[in-house]
Amino acid sequence: MHRADPRLVLGLHRSRHHRDILTAALDLGVTALDTAAAYLGFRSHAVLAETAADLLPKFTLSTKVGFFPGAGSAQHSLDPSRLRPAIEKAAREFGREPDTVLLHNPERSLTSLSPADGHALLGSACTAMVDAARDGLCHTWGVSSWDTRPLGMARVNDLPSPDVLMIRAGFLVGIDLLDATTVLRTAWKVGETWGMSPFGGDHSNLWEEFDPRPFLQPPHRDLSHTQAAFRTAFHLPSASAMAVGTDDPGHLAQLVQALGAKVDTFAVSQYLRSLHLHRQS
Repeated sequence: MHRADPRLVLGLHRSRHHRDILTAALDLGVTALDTAAAYLGFRSHAVLAETAADLLPKFTLSTKVGFFPGAGSAQHSLDPSRLRPAIEKAAREFGREPDTVLLHNPERSLTSLSPADGHALLGSACTAMVDAARDGLCHTWGVSSWDTRPLGMARVNDLPSPDVLMIRAGFLVGIDLLDATTVLRTAWKVGETWGMSPFGGDHSNLWEEFDPRPFLQPPHRDLSHTQAAFRTAFHLPSASAMAVGTDDPGHLAQLVQALGAKVDTFAVSQYLRSLHLHRQS
């Protein structure tokens, strides 16, 4: 049994939600679990409760709301009258209040709006999240965003500050998005930043060809390419935790091992500088 390390979050985006990956995670000291109401065809919460009700109290549990079942495809909404019942439903399905509830990709409802309308809509959604936390439906609240640029357009500086901002992280995140996230975090006075999708989805061939190990300090450059990419993702942008989806206990064990590596922050700074220079050229 490993000591718990909150820096690694087991994400269930593409997971089959089997009990064995949850027990393996606990054995490895991974005690943070992230899902969403929309995962597994809107069955994630119920399936977790059915297959691992006894394990859920051992995890710090986060989930997301904002997508709803629709005719033919999922619908996105930031309407507080839909968000509040979704949070209440999550607590019922889990059999406990989630530790953190995140607005799920709010940019989906903001991209077609003017900055003023986006500001008003996002503000009402954030207020609903604040109220849910105040009323004990979750301990903390936050925002999970695949693309933070529309959030910046909504002028968030006078909106309620999220406890958590979950954003894309890693080498496959472009400099425009990295810069937008940095500006957003400062303007919004975000509490914690969590990264997600450090491998960019199904890009296994990329990590065979690209060697990110020079971004680790010399004593740790014997790790694998994927381990180095994962560890460096904590600095692209800076994040206190990283959500990674896997159904493979072996892969999860490798990521736990990588947490002990130290990143060469000067190399990361040089990398970011080169991205800025390339954009200007």
